[in-house]
Amino acid sequence: MEQKTKIQAEDGKQDLIITREFDLPLELLFKAYEEPNIVEQWMGTKVLKLENKKHGSYQFETTDPKGNKHGFNGVIHEFVPTQKITRTFEMENTRFPIQLEFLEFEKLTEATSKLTMHIVYRSVADRDQMLKLPFAQGINMAHNRIQDIVSNLK
Repeated sequence: MEQKTKIQAEDGKQDLIITREFDLPLELLFKAYEEPNIVEQWMGTKVLKLENKKHGSYQFETTDPKGNKHGFNGVIHEFVPTQKITRTFEMENTRFPIQLEFLEFEKLTEATSKLTMHIVYRSVADRDQMLKLPFAQGINMAHNRIQDIVSNLK
């Protein structure tokens, strides 16, 4: 089965372009990134903080099957409802450096929308290391959960 989330990774570049079209109105797709209770559902994480504003920040925590807690955090540099979020993303206590994420939300029709994520890594090696993980499958699964969970809000 083909993955609906597309990842473009050009050789020798330190960034990724991730795109996904959703059968969701733009407002509902954006809500999946804005509402803490929805974020918790599709990410499978606990939202400790989510300040959706310029110079805001966020902090998430997840627990692995062994009971170990893992943190994720970042700073929100730009927040324009139903249009874009620019933020940093850091996986705490890992060797992966902070990455910069540009999320753009686009209305396709009254009932469909598109998310484009431009992720910039510190180096080509860091980006390539991320791609060796089950990153593509994980983000596709997360986007599938957004589609399923948010569809129920219609």
